Amino acid sequence: MLVAGLGGEMAHAGDASRQAATSPAALAIIVRDDTGRDVRLAAPARRIVTLSPHATELMVAAGAGDRLVGVDQNSDYPPDVKRLAQVGNPLNLDIERVLALKPDLIVAWDYAASGSTAGKLPMALLDSLGIAVFYSRPAVLADIPDTLERFGRLAGTGSVAAPRAAQLRQQLQSLTATYARQTPVRTFYQLSGQPIYTLNNRSIIGDALRVCGADNVFGTLPAAAPMVSVEGVLLANPQVIVVGASQDAQTGANAGDAALAQWKAFAPGLTAAARGHLYVADADRMHRPGPRMIEATRTLCEHIDRARRPG
Repeated sequence: MLVAGLGGEMAHAGDASRQAATSPAALAIIVRDDTGRDVRLAAPARRIVTLSPHATELMVAAGAGDRLVGVDQNSDYPPDVKRLAQVGNPLNLDIERVLALKPDLIVAWDYAASGSTAGKLPMALLDSLGIAVFYSRPAVLADIPDTLERFGRLAGTGSVAAPRAAQLRQQLQSLTATYARQTPVRTFYQLSGQPIYTLNNRSIIGDALRVCGADNVFGTLPAAAPMVSVEGVLLANPQVIVVGASQDAQTGANAGDAALAQWKAFAPGLTAAARGHLYVADADRMHRPGPRMIEATRTLCEHIDRARRPG
């Protein structure tokens, strides 16, 4: 009787253990976002709204494109996402439209990491309504495949996300190995003109320049996106100038071409201008920390590497 009773108790304990293991709490998905918050989902997200172009690209790359029900107004890649409902952006978010989409996950850019409170109020409101909000802000290139994997976990598409993340890591490792020991090249990356803005070393583009073996001539400035003068660029005398600009969808014109023409005209004494090392980077690829940024970094590295060659 004692043995039988003990067996019954053990069976009961086993049943209780299995019930605990399969309880909603045990099956919950918990993924830490870029603010250090743990985002919890009872099950893989099925209705996702992304509020940043990089998040949209990464979510599609993670195999969760069919779970996207809404995107921000600037998301345009892959082209199919332009057919989804647009909900504005964190600065001007259409809360009612977001709620009508009944999302179980919202992915937003982490403005707070740059000291901005933009978009904080609407995100807090959505969070208070019980909608999971994941804040994303890749700070270095290595964060791109890491974020892709986390999105795969949130959407339950890890079998797609993991190998794609591994491929991106391999591409990044190859770039690092190729340029890590090369002679540094003084490089000026122009983010915009009139006024002229650039980026310091703590930006993700600063990390891309580091991977290419470039010496960012304004990399040590304290501001993340400092404003610089023409005189400052002349004094720094970069060997390479790269202008990040998007191509006009209507005319095909590129603002970067005009900026480079100005450097040639106004500062012919610049080493970069004299040697013809003036390039335009596709802003849609280079300024969005998604999968395409790693390939854009390869192109950036190739441009910078030309300045190492004699002649």
